[in-house]
Amino acid sequence: MQAFTQYTPTRIVFGKDTEQQAGSLAKQMGATRVFVIYGGGSVVRSGLLERVTTSLSEAGLEWMAAGGVKPNPRLSFARECVEKSKEFGTDFVLAIGGGSVIDTGKAIAHGTANPDTDIWDFWTGKQKVTRSLPVGVVLTLSAAGSETSDSAVLTDEETHEKRGMATDFNRPAFAIMNPELTFTLPKYQVGCGIVDICMHTLDRYFTKSEHNELTDEIAEGLLRTVIRNGKTAIKDAHNYDAMSELMWAGSLSHNGLTGLGAQKDFAVHQLGHELSSRFDLAHGASLSAVWESWALYVYQEKPERFAQYARRVWNVREDDTEKAALEGIWQTVDYFKSLDMPTCFGEAEGVGVQSDETLHAMAHSCTYGGVRTIGSFHVCDEEDIYKIYKMANKNCKFSDR
Repeated sequence: MQAFTQYTPTRIVFGKDTEQQAGSLAKQMGATRVFVIYGGGSVVRSGLLERVTTSLSEAGLEWMAAGGVKPNPRLSFARECVEKSKEFGTDFVLAIGGGSVIDTGKAIAHGTANPDTDIWDFWTGKQKVTRSLPVGVVLTLSAAGSETSDSAVLTDEETHEKRGMATDFNRPAFAIMNPELTFTLPKYQVGCGIVDICMHTLDRYFTKSEHNELTDEIAEGLLRTVIRNGKTAIKDAHNYDAMSELMWAGSLSHNGLTGLGAQKDFAVHQLGHELSSRFDLAHGASLSAVWESWALYVYQEKPERFAQYARRVWNVREDDTEKAALEGIWQTVDYFKSLDMPTCFGEAEGVGVQSDETLHAMAHSCTYGGVRTIGSFHVCDEEDIYKIYKMANKNCKFSDR
């Protein structure tokens, strides 16, 4: 196990009706003027926004609400909200929603606390976050894990750049997690969430780091739990037990716990970001669309790792390392298919088979114009990325293994 520092300051308040504690929790954190950020009309129609803002008023807090966050959260909208937040005099940000809303909330907190800095400079690395406002979360979607993570993603819709930024200032002060708030999710969003939770773990699990037994056991147990409960949730989003397991797994998958003591990879996330930013594909779908191609391209770097994954997570009974490794990949792909998630470009809504010119352009963009590589399990340069995209650029509904 390598040296590590783990910092998880987020207070978790889990269970039914816990959203009604938002006001008292924010007040405990020193809030007086709360900027509430949310996404679409479902938060309004369900009465959730009213319940939360009522709790703020009852706690004696002033609040201002802004809705309209979209999937693959937009930089321009976050900038608009920063200006509103500064004018309001915000000292606490409360995000009601999933990863896109939470990430936007983090951007608002950073921008309000640093009024002379354009928030995109934090995401491009031109500036470092040294102060921010506290952020609270009322979670409505089990997926991104942003409610406990140190990361946040924004998309510049003008340049089609999607960037992630990690800092301990991204860690929320509290996360309210009521599984019942996820009951109305469409099947597609449930599927995307399951993929995202799995991938936050897999992007840490596939590592060349050795002697990391406890972390491996935690990751493998989380994956088995998500796979098992995901099968139930995709059929019945009103199953409290299944949805609660997914909600807790989503938080644990991205708070750092499933990769402690090992080198992270996250190549699949970087590959998927290009699909999301260019085609506005849902984040989870972008990950499932490239995972098979990435896995087949890199598994021979350490087939023993893939074989371990196959045996411990999918219960593959195969002594041959190569065969076991491949069977674990196929089992994962089949599972994604069972969720109606795309496993290649041809199956991804709004993407489809792309020209070779587009594939090269995507690979170039993924390397930020040729100035970086991605991944650590297999370090991928622009040519590697192009080859992975080319493998994924097929209509796999009609492809043979």
